[in-house]
Amino acid sequence: MTSSTRSTGRARPLVAVPAVPVTATIRLPGGPIEYVVRRSRRSRRLRVTIDPLEGVVVSLPPATRRGWARPESLVESFLREREAWLRRHLTTHARQRAELAARGGLEDGAAIRFRGELHRLRVVPAAEGSRERRSRIAREAGEEEDEIVVRLAPGDRRDIRDVLVDWLRERARLAIGREIERHAAALRVEPEAITIRDPKTRWGSASKEGRLSVSWRLVLAPPQALETVVIHELAHLRVFGHGPRFWALVASRRADHVEWRRWLHAHSLELHGALGSM
Repeated sequence: MTSSTRSTGRARPLVAVPAVPVTATIRLPGGPIEYVVRRSRRSRRLRVTIDPLEGVVVSLPPATRRGWARPESLVESFLREREAWLRRHLTTHARQRAELAARGGLEDGAAIRFRGELHRLRVVPAAEGSRERRSRIAREAGEEEDEIVVRLAPGDRRDIRDVLVDWLRERARLAIGREIERHAAALRVEPEAITIRDPKTRWGSASKEGRLSVSWRLVLAPPQALETVVIHELAHLRVFGHGPRFWALVASRRADHVEWRRWLHAHSLELHGALGSM
């Protein structure tokens, strides 16, 4: 369900906001800005974030909570005060999308990031008469830059994106497994299960039952960033929450974790937009 502002420039009332996100628009001096409204029982106050996939996201407590039934004037005032901040980040995202598009998508000769480094993508058609049913991918050294070479098989019904995602998922599974082996014993934890997924809002998660979930897209980032996320989730198996004890535990295994968390934040749109995902 979506809604938008009228030409009066005031945000449409959010009295009966349903559980699903609602899209709205506010007209500001610099032009209109669209935003997504989310209601959450976990929210205690109004919060605005710039999401690489959804853009401006306004998070609010449930309408049933005292004082939050009609937050439209508060939302409008909050956004107006932060117009410069919003536009700065939206401009950065627009530039990053343009840079990503300029890399050539998934065409032969495009640029694709792997383990933090840009590689040239080479798509090699199947040899005439070939009966192979599974496409093959290899990382090869080039004269000027490394390449990811996709050798298409005539019997493979997957498109180029799915072929690459399957290969990257397997590389991620191996890399994540290696980092867990390196750090789990030192942190005195033992995961019950590990899943490789593609979440949209976080790089990893840990449950109190000992289950870890990690994004395969971390294999696109530098190894240090992937390692930082693995350490972060392993540390949660000992300490839930993000207090001083938790961060001390993370720093005991990766003293520069802040640097790599910042790298992931700065490159979030790029990693989520890789392989035409946005």
